[in-house]
Amino acid sequence: MEYKDFYHLLCPELYLRSVFDLPIDHLKELGIRGLIFDLDNTLLNWNAYEVTPEAKELFIRLQDAGFLSCLVSNNKRDRVEAVARVLDLPAISKARKPRRRAFRQALATLGTTKKETAVIGDQLFTDVLGGNRLGLYTILVMPLSKTEFFGTRMVRSLERFVLGRLIQRGFLEEPDMEGP
Repeated sequence: MEYKDFYHLLCPELYLRSVFDLPIDHLKELGIRGLIFDLDNTLLNWNAYEVTPEAKELFIRLQDAGFLSCLVSNNKRDRVEAVARVLDLPAISKARKPRRRAFRQALATLGTTKKETAVIGDQLFTDVLGGNRLGLYTILVMPLSKTEFFGTRMVRSLERFVLGRLIQRGFLEEPDMEGP
């Protein structure tokens, strides 16, 4: 594999400070109408069951804008489904990202094509890699919290290295750290 291919597989189309900074109008202009969301440290803190008012408001805005959404998480079924019920969204748990199967299931659930669908998550090696392997529009967000699964913590240093290289080589811009 060439470096160009390596970077392409791990480079998101967009890198944001937070999932709550999604550029809704820009996504609509791109023809995106389906959104696949990671759960842990993207929408909620890792292993949290309580859905924040901010997360609820996000999905109201997205629905009002005409987007279809689905949760795709590597986490266990009971937690993912509990959150999905509160948000009134379809969900796929134990997804085994970056494998493509769960992303394909999400496309079928949403009724959207690859070109009409974006993946939003906080990890390069699961969300971005999985989405890019399938040809979806990928959006990386900074993790909500430093608390996370042990295995994820182990991978974060490699992820920081790769992100640094992507930014250094001009493939990716750092997110704007100024809040709205």
